[in-house]
Amino acid sequence: MVEKDRSIIVNKTYLMIMLPSFYQKHLKSQLKLADFIFLQILLTLLQSIKKVSLEKLANALTIGIKFESRRKRIQRFLSLPCLTIETIWFPIVLSFLEAYFERKKIIYIAINGTNWSRINLFITSIIWDKRAFSIYFELLPKLGSSNIDEQKAHLSKSIWLFNNYKICVCILDFGQNSKFANNIR
Repeated sequence: MVEKDRSIIVNKTYLMIMLPSFYQKHLKSQLKLADFIFLQILLTLLQSIKKVSLEKLANALTIGIKFESRRKRIQRFLSLPCLTIETIWFPIVLSFLEAYFERKKIIYIAINGTNWSRINLFITSIIWDKRAFSIYFELLPKLGSSNIDEQKAHLSKSIWLFNNYKICVCILDFGQNSKFANNIR
């Protein structure tokens, strides 16, 4: 059996467009051109090195400055005041909802918590095509399960995205059994 050389395809995956067009359109409107291009470079690097650390990214970033300057450049970019969930991510989620969901239809939302060592992360996701699509997250300042007040507070930060839809919320809390909230509005 003759093996086909697929290195041309495999080694050129970095040339694929990482961002869908509605992401690009919104990001171009929120970022300066230089910052948008830098974001594309960072995404290409993340895809090729598959590591998420400043040092790995700075090491892989091939611009003619010292390693420490590259690391600081990445830090400055990630600290831009316009890079917030509300200004960057929520408008993209709204575009996604408009493109893939009919108005006034039921959308299933899951809120879930997970612990990574001492990091307690709380996530809101849309259930779509048998997958969870994360739309909002926050770090909780404590370990352990959340209570109903924390769940309400968390959900209130992104619930406005679904004003044009009916929603059903499923609360999955840190490995506990699911508690279904029949909150269809």
